[in-house]
Amino acid sequence: MVDERTRQALDRLGNASARVRIALVAPGGYGKTALLDEIRADDVTVVDDAHLLDDAALRPLLNERRVVVAYRPWPRSQVLSELARTGTVLSLHPFTKDQVREYLPGANRAVVDFVHAQTGGVPRFVERLGATTEVTADMIAAFRHDIEWLDADMQKFLLAAEAGVGLRLDLLSGLLGKDVDAVSDLIEEGRATGLLAEDGTLHPIVAQAVAALSRTERRIAVRQRLAELQLERGGPVLELVQPLLGNGGLPAAVLQAAAREALPVDPALSARLLSAAAGGGTPEPEVAARWATAAAMSGDLDAALRLADQVISGSETPHRRTAAEVAAVALAHRGQLARSTELFRWASTPYAQAFAGIGLIGTGRLVTENPPQPPTLLGGAADLMLRGIQQSVTGAETAALSTLVRASGLLEPAGGAVLLPDSPAALAALVAVHCGEPGVAESVLDRAVETGTGGVLMAVRHRLLQAWLHMQRGNLAVAREYLMAVRGAFEPRDWIFAVALEVGIARRNSDLATLRRTWEQACEAVLRHPVDLFSFLPLGEFAAAAARLRDQDRLQPHLTEAAEVLRQLGNPPLWATTLHWSLLHAAIIDEHPERAEQHAAALAENRSHNRYCAIISSAAESWLDVVAGKVDADQVEEAARGLHATGQWWDAARLAGQAAIRTSDRQAMVRLLDCARLLQGRPATTRRTPDNEVSVVVEDTGKLSDREREVAQLVLEGMTYKQVGDRLFISAKTVEHHMARMRQRLGSTSRSDLLAQLRQIVGG
Repeated sequence: MVDERTRQALDRLGNASARVRIALVAPGGYGKTALLDEIRADDVTVVDDAHLLDDAALRPLLNERRVVVAYRPWPRSQVLSELARTGTVLSLHPFTKDQVREYLPGANRAVVDFVHAQTGGVPRFVERLGATTEVTADMIAAFRHDIEWLDADMQKFLLAAEAGVGLRLDLLSGLLGKDVDAVSDLIEEGRATGLLAEDGTLHPIVAQAVAALSRTERRIAVRQRLAELQLERGGPVLELVQPLLGNGGLPAAVLQAAAREALPVDPALSARLLSAAAGGGTPEPEVAARWATAAAMSGDLDAALRLADQVISGSETPHRRTAAEVAAVALAHRGQLARSTELFRWASTPYAQAFAGIGLIGTGRLVTENPPQPPTLLGGAADLMLRGIQQSVTGAETAALSTLVRASGLLEPAGGAVLLPDSPAALAALVAVHCGEPGVAESVLDRAVETGTGGVLMAVRHRLLQAWLHMQRGNLAVAREYLMAVRGAFEPRDWIFAVALEVGIARRNSDLATLRRTWEQACEAVLRHPVDLFSFLPLGEFAAAAARLRDQDRLQPHLTEAAEVLRQLGNPPLWATTLHWSLLHAAIIDEHPERAEQHAAALAENRSHNRYCAIISSAAESWLDVVAGKVDADQVEEAARGLHATGQWWDAARLAGQAAIRTSDRQAMVRLLDCARLLQGRPATTRRTPDNEVSVVVEDTGKLSDREREVAQLVLEGMTYKQVGDRLFISAKTVEHHMARMRQRLGSTSRSDLLAQLRQIVGG
């Protein structure tokens, strides 16, 4: 597989009268020998591997009239240079992808791409690999001869190239003990073997072979020496050190330098490197503080707290404050906001003071001071986070949301390279939910997930808040998908949200069995997570569930604590409104109208504060009227649409649906049912039936109306008639009528027969 120029030059050998001198020059494995085998002229002198001969052996070739000489470009020879000057020089090149495809007939594009990427197109390596997308041990073993016949310096150089420093003359000079000129010659020799690409890197399959076939102790020694040389020059060492982790023998200084590099991108690896640097003994305070930071960023809060505590309880060093910050962050994630705040205050660094301010407000102590921050991404974000939370409790909700969103954007470039007690995105989402701006919450959370803000330590929190938004909208299946995607060993702050999602989804699905099964977890989650301002959402959800299960006494102390936090902060409308709304529903479920009226009155006090407060207060009044049997369709629809605009789609549809069930005005009932369906994201029907009638009849056997399909689907999912009715805003009796009508029309002889037919029709 040669180019046209090479083919023409070789064809000239067929002319016996022509004087021909051809020099075939290419690295090893490029096909020189195969090309010489094609020469059939008897009067042509053919010499292969001429680079292995000395000038004395090569000099007679200068007198030959017809000669073809094949050799590598290194080592250089005076005779071969003269021969090339007086003859035709032909250079062989690696295969292109098209040539690989031609060499491997029948290979598809994926195979061709893989083979070319692994071999660099070197013909010998293409032949060894064949048409495959897997490098086997036998293929690697085929390189043993190529590597073992090389001298010690070349093998050491190949190991350096495998480590990624193939053209670093300064490092290679120190490694090999040679001057730069000698190293350059060695690189040329490496290229001539064909094992090395032009840019000084090993072809991928060669790199695997060098790593696998070289002696382990030599490979470790080369990387260790390169790491030491790189550290002396202040360069990166992580790529050199990482493959050796666990083999021992690396200097502590090298391991610590590698750990610093790994921390922003792989904190778990950073922690392992620092563990190795400690050598199994008690680490120095500096190493322990860094190790605690890495452990916390990787999500290992047990190790982070243990290491941080060692430093804090030790002798006075500058690293005690760092350790205190790490411990404070860990405790914040464990729901211990008050203790976390104490540690931040003790650390007294600028960042720590800002986070302490947030913690103080979260536990009911208003802070008005803003400590100056350094001009860094984290400093700017910490300052904005504190200001945003301050604004959220002083009545400036719009400003608070804007400030926190800006804080989140400011921290996006840092990604997971920062250790945070809470992320600005999470705080912005909480504020957005509490003031009826779900779109803002969704946007800021999406960005935080995309950029990895806060790393693995914040990832679960962001996902759980995304699930919460879907639950509020009534997208219960999607909410459960988000929840299931982060199942695992939750830290207490994440666990209380996760359990609240389980409870909330079960309650909205009228799934009493799951609600009962999850309730014990909910009670434990509340016990493990002291009440703070940022846990009001799950607390409100638990209040509604407690009322449903008639177990309010176990939750009451925590609700009292929440009320005290609000009182100490002056009952800020943003945080008070959502909690009172949840407690209103708990009172309605508990059939306790006096308590419900108290919460409605509390909501009414803030009615004029902003649009969201007005919407919630209006919806509260509508609920009380509906429960009392007074249904004003205009008022209910306006209140329901207001709730929908604030992201509370499920509550909106529920209000309209319950009003429809309770009104005796058929026209109002149809209108409110249509409203409920639209707010739930389902199309309104063109024809409605009253609650005590059967749905529109569809005459074709085996066909169901839209409403019958809905009923059938929910029954097949295992819901009771009562649960189906709650979901569809109809009575259990109407569900029973639907099932009876379907059984009659389908000719089912029993309930099991009916369910079997419905599975076929509906696809259950």
